[in-house]
Amino acid sequence: MAHSLSAKKRVKQNAKRRTISRARKSQVKTQIKHFETALSDGDVEAASEQYQIIVRKLDKTAATSTMHKRTAARKKSRLAKRLNSLKAKKG
Repeated sequence: MAHSLSAKKRVKQNAKRRTISRARKSQVKTQIKHFETALSDGDVEAASEQYQIIVRKLDKTAATSTMHKRTAARKKSRLAKRLNSLKAKKG
């Protein structure tokens, strides 16, 4: 257990940051599930709309260092690849 006042403050700050970071990551995962649902339904328009929302959330998450920027870029790239393959099948 922390003894000094600054260490106690850090414990509180870390707990607060952890809950915020977990919420952000959870939002991204939820949006990805919505995107995957749209992909499995074959709905190109809904999938591209969900993709735009995911990109926005991933960029914000990476900007706040909740997620590394390269991790966010990798996720965006993989989702874009799946969206483009659906567009190619439909088009």
